Amino acid sequence: MARNRYDMDEVLEDNFDIDQLKRLGRYISPHKKKMGGVIFLMLSSSALTMMVPIFFQRIMDIYIPEKNMRMIALMSFLTLLVAAYSAVSLRLKIKTMSVIGQSIIHSIRSDIFCHLQELPFSYYDDRPHGKIQVRVVNYVNSLSDLLSNGIVNTITDLCNLIFIILFMLFCDARLTLICLCGLPLLTAVVILIKKKQHRAWQIQSNKQSNLNAYIAESINGIRVTQSFVREQENTGIFNGLSRGYRKSWMHAIKFNFIMGPSVDMISAITTAFVYVLGIRWILAPDATLTVGVLIAFTAYIGRFWAPINTLAAFYNSLLTAISYLERIFETIDEPVRVKDAPGAKELPPIHGDVEFKDVSFSYEEGSKILDSINFKVKQGQTYAIVGPTGAGKSTIVNLISRFYNVDSGQILIDGHDISKYTIRSLRTQMGVMMQDSFIFAGTIMDNIRYGNMNATDEEVIEAAKTVCAHDFISSMENGYYTEVNERGSRLSAGQRQLISFARALLANPKILILDEATSSIDTETELLLQKGLARLLEGRTSFIIAHRLSTIKNADCIMYVADGAILEKGTHEELLAQKGAYYDLYMSQFDFLMQDAKKEKEESA
Repeated sequence: MARNRYDMDEVLEDNFDIDQLKRLGRYISPHKKKMGGVIFLMLSSSALTMMVPIFFQRIMDIYIPEKNMRMIALMSFLTLLVAAYSAVSLRLKIKTMSVIGQSIIHSIRSDIFCHLQELPFSYYDDRPHGKIQVRVVNYVNSLSDLLSNGIVNTITDLCNLIFIILFMLFCDARLTLICLCGLPLLTAVVILIKKKQHRAWQIQSNKQSNLNAYIAESINGIRVTQSFVREQENTGIFNGLSRGYRKSWMHAIKFNFIMGPSVDMISAITTAFVYVLGIRWILAPDATLTVGVLIAFTAYIGRFWAPINTLAAFYNSLLTAISYLERIFETIDEPVRVKDAPGAKELPPIHGDVEFKDVSFSYEEGSKILDSINFKVKQGQTYAIVGPTGAGKSTIVNLISRFYNVDSGQILIDGHDISKYTIRSLRTQMGVMMQDSFIFAGTIMDNIRYGNMNATDEEVIEAAKTVCAHDFISSMENGYYTEVNERGSRLSAGQRQLISFARALLANPKILILDEATSSIDTETELLLQKGLARLLEGRTSFIIAHRLSTIKNADCIMYVADGAILEKGTHEELLAQKGAYYDLYMSQFDFLMQDAKKEKEESA
C-alpha cells in the first residue's frame, strides 16, 4: 500500500540540517575557480566604489572652498570610471554566475534522475509519481537563484561590510559605533524566527508536493474522470489542495517579510541617531565634525545596510532552499535495494533453465505473497501461471527479472543464483511484456526498437509481422514512422499491446515473459498471434500469465497459484482430469463462453 498519497504530508525534519549545505558545496566545488574570479571582480568593484564618498567629501571640504575646478573635474571623471568598471563587472558577474548556477542545477538534476533509474519497483509502488516529479523539477529549479546569485552576493557583501566598516571608521569612529548598535537587534530577530521560518517552508514544500501529485494523478486518469463524470468532485479536491498550498505559502512568506522591514526599521533608527548627533557635533563650539565628513558618512550608511538587506534576503532563500534540499538529497539517498551484489559477475549466455528453490517474498513485512515456492523449468519449455487476482502470478515473473529481491530462497538460471550476477547481464537476456503496455512519445518504429536499439528496420518489421501488428501499422498515415503520443493515446489498447509484444520479441530473449500479453487483443487477432508465436517460442523458455485459459492450453506446464503457494501443476489435460481448482476455473470460463454464445445466437435469430 502506498505510504505517501497526495493527501498525506511527508515527514518533517525537526532541525536545520547544515549538512545539506555541505553536500551542496560538493556540487559547487568544481566551479570554485570561476566563482573566485567573479568574487575578486566584484570585490575590486566594491573597493573602488567605496572611494566615491571620499571623493565627494574632499570636494565639499577642500576643492569647493578652494574653487579648484581642475580637481573637481578630476574627481568627477574618476567617479565615472568607477561607475563604468562597476557596470562591466556586474555584467560579467551575471553572465558567469548564470552559467555556473545552471551547471550546478544540471548536475543535481542529473544525479537525482540517474538514481531514480536505478531504484526498484517498490520505490515507485509506495509514492505518487507527482511527488517524485516535483523533486526533480520544481525543487531543483527553486535552487536557481540561490546558486546563480545568492552565494557570490553573500561572499561579496560580507567583504563589502568589512570594507564599509573600515571606511566608516576612517571617517568617524563615533558615528560608526552608533550604526553597529543596530546589529544585536537584528541578530535577535533572526534567532527568534529561524526555527519557525524553517518549519513553515517545510510545510509549504509538502503542500506543493501534494498538489503536484494530485495534478499528475488527475492527468493520467482523465479518461476515467470524464467517464464517471467526476470533474466537479476532482475540482473540489484540487481547490482544497490549492488552498492548502496558498495558505502554507502565505504563512511561510510572512516570516520572509519580517526580515526586510526589520532591517529597514533598525537602519532608520540608527540613521536618525547619526543625523542628530552628527549635526550636534558640527554645530558644537569646538566643531569636532565637518559637513563633508557627515555627507560621506551618510553615504556609507546606505551602503552599510544594503548588504545587510541582501544578506537577510539570502538567509530567507537559504531557509527555503534547505527545505527543498532535504527532499532532493532524501531521494538521492534512497537505498537501491535491488542492486548488484559486491563482486557480482556477468551472467554468461544463458540456455533458459529456471528453478525456484524455497522462494518466499512479501511486499510488506509480515504479509507473505509467496511462501516457499519450488518448481523447475527446462530450456524451451512454456510455463503458464494462473490463479485468482492477487495470488502472486506477476510477482513470480517479476522475481525472475530481479525487479524485487526475494525474502528467502534462491532463483537459479542455468544453475546460477541470479542474485550473484549483474542485473544488466540478466535482463538483457530476457524479454518482458507487462500488463501495462507503455508507449513512449515518438514513432512506432522507435517504440518497437526500444527492445533492441541495434535492430535494423527490417528486423523491426519482421517482429511486427510475427505479432500481427504489421497490417494496422502499415495502414497508418506514415506507417512505422507515424508519431504516437506518450502512453499511446492514439492507439487502441490492443494495438498498444501488439507493439509492446513486438518490442519484447525484438530483444531475441532466451527467456520470454508475457504478463497478460493478450488481454486487450480481440479473439480473431489472438488466433493469428498464436500461429506466429508458436515458431518464435521454440527454443525459448517462456512464462505466460493469462486469464484467458484458451491461450495456454498448449503450455508444457500450467501452475495454479493461490494463497502464496502452487496448489496444482501439470498439463491442461492433467489438471482437468484432477477436477481441482484449475478445473473449476476452466469450467467457469467455459460456461460463461457457452452462455455468451447462446445469447448471441438468440439475438441473431
